[in-house]
Amino acid sequence: MEKPVGSLQEEALKRKERLRAIRSKQINNKSPDDEEPENKRPLDEAEEMKHRELRLRNYTPEDEVLKERQVPKAKPVSVEEKVKDQLEAAEPAPVIEEVDLVNLAPRKPDWDLKRDVAKKLERLEKRTQRAIAELIRERLKGNESDLASAVGAVKGNDGNGSDSE
Repeated sequence: MEKPVGSLQEEALKRKERLRAIRSKQINNKSPDDEEPENKRPLDEAEEMKHRELRLRNYTPEDEVLKERQVPKAKPVSVEEKVKDQLEAAEPAPVIEEVDLVNLAPRKPDWDLKRDVAKKLERLEKRTQRAIAELIRERLKGNESDLASAVGAVKGNDGNGSDSE
């Protein structure tokens, strides 16, 4: 079912002939819609004169006709006023009127860590105090008899060593 190589070449030649015929028809039968774009049209004489008018900016001609086409020299703009405005805008206004000594003093390297951990430490400190109080209560309950005897011993040793009252 494959076509032989010779027939493929013949088909290619026929296709080229058809394309040539179409191109030649397009060249011979130009319609008004196929006009050239405006940028490829030749310029009218008025437009041509407008674009070709001489303006002499850097050249001082000797001919009187050309002197009429010379552009007057531009005067430089006063730079001093612009520079003054820029300098005034660049001057910093006194923003800080009072100096805070706390902000000037150097801080310890871990001040931010202490600041961030302070709230957590407060909670832990409260819990620690509760835990210590609880431990003391437990010891007191377990050792009530020892405590009572210790308190009695302290009362018995008051004075100069005698128990007479």
